[in-house]
Amino acid sequence: MKNVKTFALAATAIAATMSAPTFAADRTDLRAGDYSWMQFNAMYAVNELPRDGSTDNGHDYLEMEFGGRAGIVDLYGYVDVFNVTNRDYGDKGAGKGASKLFMKFAPRFSIDAMTGMDLSVGPIQEVYFSTLFNWDDRVGEGVNSTFWGLGADVMVPWLGKTGMNVYAYYDLNAKEWNGYQFSMNWFKPVVNFDNGTFISFQGYVDYQFGADAVDDAFVPKTTNGGAAYFGLHWHSDNYALGYGLKGYKDVYLVEDDGGIVGLESTGFAHYFTATYKF
Repeated sequence: MKNVKTFALAATAIAATMSAPTFAADRTDLRAGDYSWMQFNAMYAVNELPRDGSTDNGHDYLEMEFGGRAGIVDLYGYVDVFNVTNRDYGDKGAGKGASKLFMKFAPRFSIDAMTGMDLSVGPIQEVYFSTLFNWDDRVGEGVNSTFWGLGADVMVPWLGKTGMNVYAYYDLNAKEWNGYQFSMNWFKPVVNFDNGTFISFQGYVDYQFGADAVDDAFVPKTTNGGAAYFGLHWHSDNYALGYGLKGYKDVYLVEDDGGIVGLESTGFAHYFTATYKF
């Protein structure tokens, strides 16, 4: 399962916005900067957290990633299909009863565009009402998370245009608010080649805080935790290859090695990606 990917990967959405006109550049036509993109990622994760330690050999998955801008709406999302090869490994193994699908859907609504006001100031380029939805395919007992807050496109030294959001978290299963999350994502070309291909430094940070600790005997929860992805990806017009290092600290608020289950939720994982762009 992915976080609160970031990956998270919202960095691809930032890559697309870098080449598309921003609303701030033309406030007379809401659709002037419209664009869309989609790509398929064949991925392999090694040591992904949280895990019970039964295997560290990793798992494969297929990801459809998409996004774009249409008028007031800035969209990013993906759908993951785990264990495409149906192998017997870890909690994604065949017959383990784990979720087969995971989806992130993250529309942001431009307050600049909705009000007709220029809210840019200093490094802030555009301001959004931000939402985020995480779902899996286990009805009633799986992931059913929503996040609501404010976001902005911010010019950060060296990194350039960076998406930032601060959300309040609402658990649709428990029907309650429980803490907050800060998220950011970036896409920075660092090496350009004569044939037009390039290498990017891309990634994201998702950090939850202010949540209620849960003293569960099996899987206790902490008040804060998250994950950060740091990737180097080679890009051409139609293809990309990448490696990413992902760091975790009590990810999904699961206490590291806590309770009877003793899940590992703090450490590092490796991600390998091969992409075809549409």
